[in-house]
Amino acid sequence: MIENLTLLEKAALLSGKNIWETRAVPRHGVPSLFMADGPHGVRKQLGSGDHLGIAASEKATCFPTAATIANSWDPVLAEQIGEALGEEAASLEVDVLLGPGLNIKRSPLCGRNFEYFSEDPYLAGKMAAGYVRGIQSQGVAATPKHFAVNSQELRRMTTDSVVDERTLREIYLTAFEIVVREAEPRALMTSYNLVNGTYANENAFLLQKVLREEWGFDGAVITDWGGGNDAVEGVRNGSAVEMPSPGLDSVRQIVAAVENGTLPESELDARVREVVELALAFRSPLDPVAPLDVVGHHLLAQRAAEQSIVLLKNQNGILPLAAGTRVALIGDFAESPRYQGAGSSLVNPTQLATMLEAIGATNLDLVEFARGFDRHGAADEQLAAAAELAASASDVVVLCLGLDEISESEGLDRSHLGMAQNQLDLLARLHKVNPNIVVVLSAGSVVEIPWLDQCAALVHGYLSGQAGADAVLRVLTGAINPSGKLAESYPLLHEDSPAFSCFPGLQRTSEYREGLYIGYRYYDTAAVPVRFPFGYGLSYTDFSYSDLSVTPTSVSFTVENVGTVDGAEIAQVYIGRVGAGVHRPAKELKGFFKVPLAAGEKRPVTIALDDKAFRHFDVEQGSWAVESADYTIHVGASVADIRLTGTVAVEGTVTPVTAQDAALAPYYGAQVAEVSDVHFAALLRRDIPASQWTPGPLNINDALCQMRTAKSVLARLAFRLLDRMKTKSERAHEPDLNILFLYNMPFRAIAKMTNGAVSMEMVESIVLIVNGRFLRGAGTLIRGFLRNARANSRTRKALEASA
Repeated sequence: MIENLTLLEKAALLSGKNIWETRAVPRHGVPSLFMADGPHGVRKQLGSGDHLGIAASEKATCFPTAATIANSWDPVLAEQIGEALGEEAASLEVDVLLGPGLNIKRSPLCGRNFEYFSEDPYLAGKMAAGYVRGIQSQGVAATPKHFAVNSQELRRMTTDSVVDERTLREIYLTAFEIVVREAEPRALMTSYNLVNGTYANENAFLLQKVLREEWGFDGAVITDWGGGNDAVEGVRNGSAVEMPSPGLDSVRQIVAAVENGTLPESELDARVREVVELALAFRSPLDPVAPLDVVGHHLLAQRAAEQSIVLLKNQNGILPLAAGTRVALIGDFAESPRYQGAGSSLVNPTQLATMLEAIGATNLDLVEFARGFDRHGAADEQLAAAAELAASASDVVVLCLGLDEISESEGLDRSHLGMAQNQLDLLARLHKVNPNIVVVLSAGSVVEIPWLDQCAALVHGYLSGQAGADAVLRVLTGAINPSGKLAESYPLLHEDSPAFSCFPGLQRTSEYREGLYIGYRYYDTAAVPVRFPFGYGLSYTDFSYSDLSVTPTSVSFTVENVGTVDGAEIAQVYIGRVGAGVHRPAKELKGFFKVPLAAGEKRPVTIALDDKAFRHFDVEQGSWAVESADYTIHVGASVADIRLTGTVAVEGTVTPVTAQDAALAPYYGAQVAEVSDVHFAALLRRDIPASQWTPGPLNINDALCQMRTAKSVLARLAFRLLDRMKTKSERAHEPDLNILFLYNMPFRAIAKMTNGAVSMEMVESIVLIVNGRFLRGAGTLIRGFLRNARANSRTRKALEASA
C-alpha cells in the first residue's frame, strides 16, 4: 500500500485535516481517524470544535480524574474504567482517545495535576497501563501523554526542561516505559516543551533511542495540539502525526525535504506505515457497536469514586455516622460540586449527583442546608451566619470545602497551596459552636491543611466524577468502608516541597535541580515532616501484617483484618539499599496490592519484584545497573507506616562505590532544597544552559506573552490587551482557556493551529512586525498570504487528482 502512495499522499497523511481528524487516502482504503480527548471521559465536540473544552460536547460518563483513581491503587479498576471509556468512544465513532495522562507530579503547584496519577512513576505506570489495556480492548487506540518531562503549565510550549539523564530515566520516563511494555499502546502523544534543548516532538533520544529501540514501541507518535515545531525534523526523529491542522504548508515542507535529499524517503515511509497501521489496526466503521450501558457506566463511576476516597482523619470514630444522626450540610460544593478539572479534559456528564440531592436517600436526618460561603473567596456574613445557626442546631456538621475552578486548570499553574480564606474562617467559626465537623474536601491536588485540628473527620474525595456525591455519602454512612490511600505526599507547607526554589521555570528553562528527590523520595530521605505521607489512608477497621519472607524476586507476607468491619488494605512494598553506593532515595515503591478482607479474615499475599526493583541508571555506562548489595524490604500501610522489614542480598551487575562523589554532595541525603550551580552542573554532567530570555528581537519560538517588551508599539498594545483579558478571567474565577493558551503559545503555533490559513513564512513576517519592522513585515506578510493561498490551491488539486 505504501509503495503505491504518491510522495504527496504520504506527506499529507502526517498531519490533521481539521481539529480532530486525520487525512484519508480513499483509493487505498486508508480511513480518516477521529480523535477526542478522554483521560476521564470522552469529550467529542459538537459542531465546529476547539481543543480546549470550551465548545459543547457529546454527553459522556464523567469518571473520577486520574488523581482520584490513583488513590484506589487498583489497576484492575483502572482497566474497567478504560473498558468503559473505550466503549463510549466506539459508540461516538472515536478512533483514538487522547489519554491517559501520566506526567509525574514534580510540584504540587502544577495546574494540571488533577489529570495525572502520582508523584511515583511505578504507581503511575501501573495505573495508566490498566487504562490503556481497557481502552484498546474495545477497538479504540489509547494515547498515553505527555511524553515527556511536562511538569508545568506556565509557558509549557516554549520552556526547556533541563534534567539529568538518571533523573529523566528513573523518574520521568519509567511510567511511560511500564505502559509501553505492559499495555502496548497504539499511539503516544508528545509534550509541548523542549527536553534538554530539543522539542519533545522532534527529540531523537526520546522518540527513537528510548521509545522505539529500547522499549519496542511500534505505534504512532502524535503531537499535542499545536505542539509541532519543525515538520521535517518531527518526521525524521519519530513523530508521525502533526495535530490539529497545520494545513498543507507542513505537507509541502516534507515533500520538499524528500525531493532535495535532506529527508530520506525511508524515514517518511516509516512514519506513514505507523499511521496506516494505526488506521487499520482497530475498530472498523462497519463494526457493530453494542448499545451503551449509560446506567451501568454511571454505577461504575460511583464504584470508582468509592474505592478512591481517602479518609484522612477520624477522631474518636465519629465516622461512620449512625442512622438518624441530625446533620447540617454546609458548603457551596454540596450544591454545586467540583467533580472534574478545567481544560481539554472537560466532560459533559450524562448525569450529575450532588450531596444536597443525594443525602435524602440516606438514613441521615438533614436538619438544614446552608451554602456557607462564596466558592470564589468573597466574604459574605449572611451566608456564614446562616451556616452557624444550622451548625448549632445539629449533631454533626458535614462541611464541604475545596478549591474553585480557577485554582486548578490546564494552562495555569497554582500560585500557592492555600484554600480560600473565607472557607477557613467559616470552619473556625463553626468549630466554636459545634466541634463535630466532618470536612469533605474536593480538590484535584495537594492543599495545605493547617486547620486539621478544627475538624473531627476529614474525607478527601478529590475530583470524584459525576457520581462522586453518592460515593461520599456511602462512605460517611458506612455503606462503604473507605480504602483509598494518597498517591501523593501532603507537605505541611508549600515551602517544604523539594522544587519550591525552582518551580515553575519562569523564562527559557525549567531546572530540575532536585534530581531524583521529588515527593516522598525527598520527604522520607531528608526526614522532612509532612502533613500526610505518601500511601496514607485510614479505614473503619484495622489491619495487621505478619510472616514476612523475601527473595530477590518476591515478597510474601500475611495481612489480617483484626477489626469488626469488612474492608480492604493497600499493602505497599518499598526497597532501599543498605550501605554505601550511588546516591538514591531511602525508600522507593516497588510493589503494591489491594487486599479485600472480611472482618477477622487473614490472607497471604505475594508481590513479585520485577526488573525495576533494584535498578538504577548508570550514567557512566549509559545503561541500567544493579548494585551488588544488601537491600531492605519495607512492607507497610504507607511510606511512613512500615509494619515489616527484611533484608535480601542481591547479586547485581556492578559493585557499589564506597566513596561519595563530592561534586554531588547535596544529593546524598537529599539535601536539595537549595542546589548550587556547581552541584547542578555536576549532576547534569554539562554546563547549565541559560535560563533567561535572550535580550533583543523575538523569534518564532518565543511566546506571545514576550511581546510585553517588543520593539513594536502595536505588539506591546496587543500584549496589554491579552494580559488584561487574562487578568479579567482570573478575577472572575473562570479560566478563559483560549486566553491562557494564546498567552503562553509561541508565534509558530499560529501556523500550526489555523488549518493552512497561515504559513510559516507568514509567521516570520508577523515576527518582523513585532520586532518593529512594520513596513517590511507587512509587505512580506501580504505576499506570503498570496503565495500560501496559491500553493494551498495547487496542493489540494494535486491531492484530489491522485484520489
